[in-house]
Amino acid sequence: MHPALFYRPGDRLTLPELSAARLDGDVVEVGEGYMPADTIEGAGARALSLSPLVPTGAAVSGISAAWVHGARDAPPGVHHVSRISRTRQRVVISSRVVHHERRLPEDEVQEIAGVWVQNPLATAVSLLFSSAGSAEDTIWLRALIDAAPGLADAVRERVLPLGRRPGANHARRVLDGWADQDVVTRYTS
Repeated sequence: MHPALFYRPGDRLTLPELSAARLDGDVVEVGEGYMPADTIEGAGARALSLSPLVPTGAAVSGISAAWVHGARDAPPGVHHVSRISRTRQRVVISSRVVHHERRLPEDEVQEIAGVWVQNPLATAVSLLFSSAGSAEDTIWLRALIDAAPGLADAVRERVLPLGRRPGANHARRVLDGWADQDVVTRYTS
């Protein structure tokens, strides 16, 4: 999606103007902004909507990356970003953004509409391991798996060879549960 088709309150139009355009049906709300109503909401529009929240040297990650990749309709209430730069950056504390210090490797991120985003496989694996302690991560993981056919197989191939690490037993139980529910085969046939 071209940035000219995305409107943030205060850039070219004020929030009251955008709200009026939304009531008239000219624009629809997407994450942190608005886009024309006749434009398809895809990963580009979702990534662009989060760009003001992503500091330089960081990428959208976790449940926010899952939303960018098509999981669920509404964005999460609090967004997650992870460091991608080699050096630590100074971050502005915000109640709307959780900053993770773990650096994402280059092969786990991709650029979407000029915004760095954790790729679907890395997002799913990350959510799988963190879902042991977070019901919200479990919900977002399930939605991401449902939105991306074949992703469950890729997650299984990536996780099963991994050795011992925090959350590994939980991850294997979840993967076994997917096999019991035919999640893997349902989306690949």
